[in-house]
Amino acid sequence: MVERYAINQYEQAAQLLPARWQRIAMQLPDWQKEQAEELRLRTGHPMTVLLPQGEQTIGEDAVVTQGDLELLCDTVTGYSRYAAVETMARGYITAKGGFRIGLCGTVVLQDGRSTNLRSLSSACIRIAREIPGLADDLVSQLYHNGTFCSTLIIAPPGLGKTTLLRDLVRNLSDGTDACPAHRISLVDERGEVAVMVHGIAQMEIGCHTDVMDGCPKAVAIPMLLRSANPQIIAVDEITQSEDIQAIEEASHCGVRFLATIHADSVADLQSRPLLRRLQKTHIFEKAICIRMMDRHRRYRIEEL
Repeated sequence: MVERYAINQYEQAAQLLPARWQRIAMQLPDWQKEQAEELRLRTGHPMTVLLPQGEQTIGEDAVVTQGDLELLCDTVTGYSRYAAVETMARGYITAKGGFRIGLCGTVVLQDGRSTNLRSLSSACIRIAREIPGLADDLVSQLYHNGTFCSTLIIAPPGLGKTTLLRDLVRNLSDGTDACPAHRISLVDERGEVAVMVHGIAQMEIGCHTDVMDGCPKAVAIPMLLRSANPQIIAVDEITQSEDIQAIEEASHCGVRFLATIHADSVADLQSRPLLRRLQKTHIFEKAICIRMMDRHRRYRIEEL
């Protein structure tokens, strides 16, 4: 069942492509469809698929044109590209079903700020997959005396931090027999966790979750404190000192946090100034570390 779901998601992503690229993408064998993470189109080159082993060319006799990229954007936006101009200015558009298409091209600047993209040169379709139940065995270990402990998800890029974050949000929001439901506020700055389309989450994020989409964390966190009265705030990828400051200020209001961060390990947090500052705040009490072992992801909970 899991394999069929993964293949179906790949095929749904492929259906976003212009017709000739759809046909090529569908020729991939099922075992590679199941493993595929991205489809990439670069002008003047064949399409590639990102597999665990790296990028692989498919359809070597055909090359991507700028017209292909324009058609892709028109199809995904329903030929209403103006409605997606804000996210295009940030380098992506979102398709129904939870697929995010990253875009590169010539940036249109106004007063030093990106306002649009033109002359598109490449596109990356990320194949969205949910794994409901992924966090089921972890969530009960994130409590102390009945209270959720602020938790960091730590892993290098590509090991599924966002996927785990999403399922933890769903789990905490819906509640379980052992753990109560919580009011969750999700800051989805890059649109990858909930994947909002016209105000509707394309991913399962729970029935008590409020989403602030496409907004920087340092701006969204104080907004959510005023508007949503959250018990837990979830954010993906802490990257800036402003993020840490906003988290620290919100924690003084009694809010708990669930966040992801790029690092190899808890020890690695000590090696970079920004991450050392995060650790010194003592806001986060637990860490979930993700490792790849024997081609499988392993999850270990550590005290911070």
